[in-house]
Amino acid sequence: MNWYQKLNKYFPVEEMKSKEHMDMLLKEKGDVYYKDESDDHVLMFAEFNSFLFIDYVWVSANARGKGTGHKLIEKLKEKDKPIILEVEPVDYDDTDTAKRLHFYKREGFSHAQSIGYNRRSLATNEDTPMEILYWSPTDDSEEVIYEKMKKMYEDIHTYKDEEIYGQAYQPVDEVLSYDEERGSDNIFENLKEKA
Repeated sequence: MNWYQKLNKYFPVEEMKSKEHMDMLLKEKGDVYYKDESDDHVLMFAEFNSFLFIDYVWVSANARGKGTGHKLIEKLKEKDKPIILEVEPVDYDDTDTAKRLHFYKREGFSHAQSIGYNRRSLATNEDTPMEILYWSPTDDSEEVIYEKMKKMYEDIHTYKDEEIYGQAYQPVDEVLSYDEERGSDNIFENLKEKA
């Protein structure tokens, strides 16, 4: 299985970019968009001047629980920039969503409760609400993270979207919102502790 097949098998269709989109990002935005892979992992991320965005991270089943994910995150933390990523809300029927959240909680990530994020999938045409997690070496505010998230959305997620998919993603202001009164529960607080 190649790196794209590994990601495609693991992530829901509404969260996946097409292979063409990712290949184009790697080729045309190679100064920003990167792939780090081995037999046991695939990490796709964007590095901007002031932050990093984790697009996808996959660790093989036989490498889970052996520190592979921790090493990948540590390598990114060494760059000393805020790290941002999207996660789906916890689905109690899907234990992987809770496992992912436990992992990011252990790695010191925070939940950006003021940031709303809901984008329509071009693959399924359904709204896909996500939550934003971030780690910051300098305690950046959620408002700062929101501004960085907007840049990433416009530079990475919607890059040549009409050319690739034949239609455009929604504009950033329809997808991302910032509201300190949003009232979103901290997704880490509702995590059941692992037995």
